[in-house]
Amino acid sequence: MEKERARLKITGRVQGVGFRNSTRRKARQLGVTGWVKNLADGSVKVIAEGKRDDVESLITWANSGPRLANVDKVEVERKEPKDEFDNFTIRY
Repeated sequence: MEKERARLKITGRVQGVGFRNSTRRKARQLGVTGWVKNLADGSVKVIAEGKRDDVESLITWANSGPRLANVDKVEVERKEPKDEFDNFTIRY
């Protein structure tokens, strides 16, 4: 199966609602590697890498996020996979 890497910028009410922890949990369930981080502008950034279908599933999930989130927009930029991550982590 073909691998994919995606960079996501998620905007809306996505900080202070458990978005990072929920993203990490979902990514690990899917077998996706990478990281998630809150940005100073109030958005959340995700770098996700894995099987194309699994990365797409994470992107679909990110469009709604956890229960308390209110996602306005998910910008997606696809890249060549680099195989640089061993797991999915939260960055601070």
